[in-house]
Amino acid sequence: MQDGKIPDVGYFRAVADDSPVGLRAAYGPKRGGCRAGGLTMTNSLEMATATHTGMVRSHNEDSVNVETDIGLAVLADGMGGYNAGEVASGMATALISDQTKQALMRLDLQKTVEENGEPAASALLHDVVAKANESIYQAANSQPQYAGMGTTLVVGLFFDNKVTVAHIGDSRCYRLRDNKLEQITRDHSLLQEQIDSGLLTKEAARRSQNKNLVTRALGIEVGADLEVHVHEVQSGDVYLMCSDGLNDMVEDEDIELAVSSLSSNLPLAASQLVQMANDAGGRDNVSVVLIKIKKDFPAADGWVSKVRSWFI
Repeated sequence: MQDGKIPDVGYFRAVADDSPVGLRAAYGPKRGGCRAGGLTMTNSLEMATATHTGMVRSHNEDSVNVETDIGLAVLADGMGGYNAGEVASGMATALISDQTKQALMRLDLQKTVEENGEPAASALLHDVVAKANESIYQAANSQPQYAGMGTTLVVGLFFDNKVTVAHIGDSRCYRLRDNKLEQITRDHSLLQEQIDSGLLTKEAARRSQNKNLVTRALGIEVGADLEVHVHEVQSGDVYLMCSDGLNDMVEDEDIELAVSSLSSNLPLAASQLVQMANDAGGRDNVSVVLIKIKKDFPAADGWVSKVRSWFI
């Protein structure tokens, strides 16, 4: 950072520390557990994360955050010049986490939006991601050192035995069910478009040199072209969110084997996936989030509903 000054990036401020680690650790206010009388999602969900710079890159532009008590997981893979990618990904994870917490204290996720019938959880993610996009876009266009920065994103919000998954770019979400791994997001990338159009087979795509060309990203344009889907969950499911540093280096079959064999120890599973990517060459930063469904979490038993009942 020039002259040791602290750059103002709107909602966030970065510390005057030239080290990437110091910079990334400084985003947003400290986020403690959003607990209400001990009523949280921690009895139903288990979450674990792991992130690593990889074997080639000099700093880590990925950012992850989980809030098990409210059933939220966020992963972002930044892009831009030196430090700018991690600024974008750090802004995205911090703002989305904080804004979601605030919104859950006033929203009833069991309802739909009257104007368009959209589930409240989907509308919530559209709203908080739009705010993150605006903050990143404004920072990128107002400060030369952040010009061109952006980030891919994948978010999971668990509520009422469902997960609402929002994503933009090529960060992915997989579901392991009955020891079978399935990708439940579709990459927004040039490579995926070539596969869809029949120009490339999946086998040829794995050898392509165009793996990192995304067609959508957060913070690049005024609006965020977010894709959102809702999935029913089952007890025993394991959800994997990852940056492309994992799936570019490790075959889905090997990811499936690692997650299924280590699902009883999520932290070990997360570390193993990162190690596998690094052992295969680690050409990019690699980050993973694992979420295991320990038991059902119907809305009537959720902490948000119980807290709300105290004020009705």
